[in-house]
Amino acid sequence: MQQSEQEQQKEQKITQNEIPDLIINPYEVVNNSKKQIDYDKLIQSFGCQRIEQNHLERIQALTQKPVHHYLRRGIFFSHRDLNQVLDAYEAGKGFYLYTGRGPSGDSMHVGHLMPFIFTKYLQEAFDVPVVIELSDDEKFFHKSETTLEEYQRYGYENAKDIIACGFDVNKTFIFLSSKYAGHMYHNICKFQHAITYSQLRGIFGLNESDNCGKVAYPAVQAAPSLSSSFRHIFGKDEVMCLVPQGIDQDPYFRMTRDVCYKLKVPKTGCIHSQFLPGLHGFGTKMGTTDPTSAIFLTDSPKEIEEKIKKHALSGGGMTKKEHQEKGADLTVDVPYHYLRFFLEDDARLEEIRVQYGKGVMMTSEVKKELITVLTKIITEHQQRRALVTDEMVQKFMELRPLSNYPPKKNN
Repeated sequence: MQQSEQEQQKEQKITQNEIPDLIINPYEVVNNSKKQIDYDKLIQSFGCQRIEQNHLERIQALTQKPVHHYLRRGIFFSHRDLNQVLDAYEAGKGFYLYTGRGPSGDSMHVGHLMPFIFTKYLQEAFDVPVVIELSDDEKFFHKSETTLEEYQRYGYENAKDIIACGFDVNKTFIFLSSKYAGHMYHNICKFQHAITYSQLRGIFGLNESDNCGKVAYPAVQAAPSLSSSFRHIFGKDEVMCLVPQGIDQDPYFRMTRDVCYKLKVPKTGCIHSQFLPGLHGFGTKMGTTDPTSAIFLTDSPKEIEEKIKKHALSGGGMTKKEHQEKGADLTVDVPYHYLRFFLEDDARLEEIRVQYGKGVMMTSEVKKELITVLTKIITEHQQRRALVTDEMVQKFMELRPLSNYPPKKNN
């Protein structure tokens, strides 16, 4: 069901969140509160909808598979038109997943890994095609101190990490946007024609001194949400798209959905994740400029242990006595929140939450648990990545039909 005119106008008006101490947009996330973001307020500010228990029950019923812990724990917490996507799937029309990565370096960190872990789960659960955009052009427009060719190289290296997440080559298409843009240029043109500079300035904060690539690029990120951008997969079929994304990317897809409405094509569905904090605490960034701010996919077990022990901000008491009396402040404790993302055992996580929150469990014990969990994830990822060859990357990027489209009819 399409949105009413009133709902459409409400969505169009929302360009920036209005929460004190918080700035969220595709190019900047600033959390001056130093605590976990109030995502209920963010839902209200952005005008999206919360993922409810009935969504989880429906996903499990449709897929006949357990719901991912990212959904169970509210890590993927809000959506736009998820019901319509599930309706299309239930009707046998299927849908496809679109996600991406802005390649800015050779190595990714665990925060980059998270959306691909979830997208892989969705691919396996629903058996739907996945398209993954590596936006080398976007990085070049916004960080032009590096050449486009270098960002393309980063893209190929990042593709190896993405492939190592376990995506099925017969069901996944990966592309560099600078290389593939010509294949979807007809849709890029439609988006560029429908979006004004005034809208872009309001959404992305652009100004007259920005290079024209920054102005042109949003249409490039929007175009893959139309199935007609992938004729080699979908032919002339009109297929719904679902985009797993960090909530900071939502402005792109509010704009995209507005244009879809004007073009009278299915509006892009969105499903939004919470942010993984930097090791130094909520409100801090992860990045290569400070290697202690994040766990990178290239880190050794010793580096992982040292970073967590020395640099992961604790919410525990300053002394053992204080900790046992007051317990840990879980709203600021980074190791606990990393376990929310990466420890799959719900019962164990709840045990840690209760015991650590009461002060029975010590910070050192929680950090030890996290070291064990992340060392296993990173080590296994490194082993899989070592097997990814340049030829495998080329196969994922080859223009070809995918084996799971057209979808099988549901019984």
